Amino acid sequence: MVRAVDGLSLTVDAGELVALYGPSGSGKSTLLRIAAAIEPPDAGGVFVKGRDVTALSDKDASDYRMYVLGWINQDSDLLDGASALDNAATKQLVAVRSLRRARRSVAPLLEELGLGLRLEHRADTLSMGERQCVVIARALSLDPQVVLADEPTGSLDTRRSHDVLGLLRAATHARQMATLLVTHDEHAIAYADKVYTLQDGVLRDCGPEAVPTP
Repeated sequence: MVRAVDGLSLTVDAGELVALYGPSGSGKSTLLRIAAAIEPPDAGGVFVKGRDVTALSDKDASDYRMYVLGWINQDSDLLDGASALDNAATKQLVAVRSLRRARRSVAPLLEELGLGLRLEHRADTLSMGERQCVVIARALSLDPQVVLADEPTGSLDTRRSHDVLGLLRAATHARQMATLLVTHDEHAIAYADKVYTLQDGVLRDCGPEAVPTP
């Protein structure tokens, strides 16, 4: 039996961006899926404010992902026929039940991510990098307490990668989110408060010397 993650213990505090660095296949995405209450662990749990989210009912797990968690995945799972603005507003729309308010709320986020001139463009006309920015705006739209980011810069060019990581770090500190960023991009770790490596399912603390200034 292969263990994707084994005996792992990790704490991410409010207002802290933690980078988990490691090669593809090291168990990073599995860890995020467990933390998102998508995939159950064989043992142990993931605690958010003292509550084990891996033990939630299906409904409570869905509410957790909707209102507590900001999930930034590698796949830009957007509605191709809808605009960038409407795609980014989907979580807001469920919460406020007003399309106008939802669109107005997420527009500044998209503008910060460089999509100010693309708000009304259909998702299927956006580049991969632009689609990823829409996913990020959607994830941050309800001011989540926890953000899980799975290779958020994987499809972005260098300039937009720096913009996205800078926004994610600033939002983490300003909104007091607990953000876990998994990446194999060594440049991304410059934006983290703490850095860990994950190799063959084993976690190692890199220490403060591993966090350069962006």
